[in-house]
Amino acid sequence: MPRYVAFLRGVSPMNAKMPDLIRAFEAAGFTRVKTVISSGNVVFDHDGAPVDELERRAEQAMTDTLGKTFGTTVRPVEHLQRLVDADPHAAFHPPADAKRLITFLKRPHETPVSLPMAGEGAAICKLQGVEVFSHYLPNDKGPLFMTMLEKLFGKTITTRTVDTVRKCIKA
Repeated sequence: MPRYVAFLRGVSPMNAKMPDLIRAFEAAGFTRVKTVISSGNVVFDHDGAPVDELERRAEQAMTDTLGKTFGTTVRPVEHLQRLVDADPHAAFHPPADAKRLITFLKRPHETPVSLPMAGEGAAICKLQGVEVFSHYLPNDKGPLFMTMLEKLFGKTITTRTVDTVRKCIKA
């Protein structure tokens, strides 16, 4: 049975309890449901459906079970493994201490984007299908790179470090 990861926007331990998210995903008919690192990553099995249908089912189940929903982007674990294995960041030579990121778009981006672009210790390197690859150096100014990403791709994006994506793959 295919395994998937749902990346949820805006989830924190303050606004959603992980057992409640598990219960919501199980109510949607998903099996082997597991949360990863308490920040809106839900791994589950399903016998297969288009990701937009899985996203709708998860969002409806959250509304029905939790009384609220979080924007949901679903990817098959197999797809995520291929992305991580390909290491698209390497071609852009990020500093050794940089956090490597994957931003997940809901749908393909339709307007031209000139990449790479850099600023404030961050670089948005590559748009590939429905994923954007970037990196940043942690600093005391916070995640300014998110402003750059949202300006380019809108606010319905979801960004995770490659380390978090690896944890989701293994879950």
